[in-house]
Amino acid sequence: MRGDGISLDDADLLLVGGGLANGLLALRLSKTCPDLRVRLIEGADRLGGNHTWSFFATDLTADQSARIAPMVAHSWPAYSVRFPCTQRRLSTGYLTVTAERFDAVLRRALGDVVRLSTPVAAVAPGWVTLADQTVLRARAVIDGRGPTATPDLDLGFQKFVGLEVRTAVPHGLIEPIIMDATVDQLDGYRFVYSLPLDDRTLLIEDTRYADGAELDRAALRRDTLEYAAAQGWQVESVVREEDGVLPVALGGDLEAHFQRMGPTPLLGLRAGLFHPTTGYSLPDAVRMADRLAEAIARDGPEAVVEARRHALDLWRERGFYRMLNRLLFHAARPGQRYKVLERFYRLPQPLIERFYAAGSTWADQARVLVGKPPVPIGAALGALFERGRD
Repeated sequence: MRGDGISLDDADLLLVGGGLANGLLALRLSKTCPDLRVRLIEGADRLGGNHTWSFFATDLTADQSARIAPMVAHSWPAYSVRFPCTQRRLSTGYLTVTAERFDAVLRRALGDVVRLSTPVAAVAPGWVTLADQTVLRARAVIDGRGPTATPDLDLGFQKFVGLEVRTAVPHGLIEPIIMDATVDQLDGYRFVYSLPLDDRTLLIEDTRYADGAELDRAALRRDTLEYAAAQGWQVESVVREEDGVLPVALGGDLEAHFQRMGPTPLLGLRAGLFHPTTGYSLPDAVRMADRLAEAIARDGPEAVVEARRHALDLWRERGFYRMLNRLLFHAARPGQRYKVLERFYRLPQPLIERFYAAGSTWADQARVLVGKPPVPIGAALGALFERGRD
């Protein structure tokens, strides 16, 4: 009912924001708690926005991979990296979820659980106010509306513009190049990421690990097309464009961030649920969906408070990655940051796989740090042992 601003359409759980984290949670709950009254509210006219999410086959368990398989639009048995002094092919599977597939799978599976074109003005633990002042009430609410201002966190930024292009003739790329750092180093650490979607379609992203969040879309778009030409790829048309500014965690106080954001539990990038170095968010979203669904099945919708506890646990466990990020951002000169990644990619493949899965062992951490750092030693020591960062 909208006339008095109060809706009688109450729910057990309201998920605000139809992005990756909330979408995966809603899907998981539809299987584990089919009688739970869930509403997934999204301000846009489709779920998932304009994004592409990739992950490595070793990031998820076999069960998790099977559950997410319907959303996977493309997969490859291996990928490669390129640096000025190192080129390598790694036999780790690589997979991609597109927003289009994500939207289709969720809307087919969830039906009227999903409410599109429903912008939200305010959230609280027991209610949501829509832009038209309708109030939706629930036993619990989760806010998963994407990244927000984070003055309590110390961040670098991974900025990119991606062009999905159609080539005039087959491009010849068989497997992804997830880092080509042989390009000119601009605005920090720069690399180009290329996914072959079919024999004449590529997703090419020009990416910068930079100190500032400003995104010059026109410049990165131009550089992406210049890269394609340098590879001999004859671009016939640009099918789609996406861009983003993802956080790279250097340090900070996540608990203070949560207190600043208020009492409503958060999910996704808004909750710091991403790999601190790579920015990959799909594995964390899958794991959080599993954990929350299990807690809600056991203890009811109020168990969403588990989300905050889990995010804080992960933040504490991942200090190693933030320390490495400080090495990358604070010890290396912007034009020399690629050397840190080039050295990393000379390490054993299983170690690299565990790193991407945010599961580095103590032995892995020692192996990453041992030896002469590819940056000035004094700066490296200062960055590794900065105080007040965590």
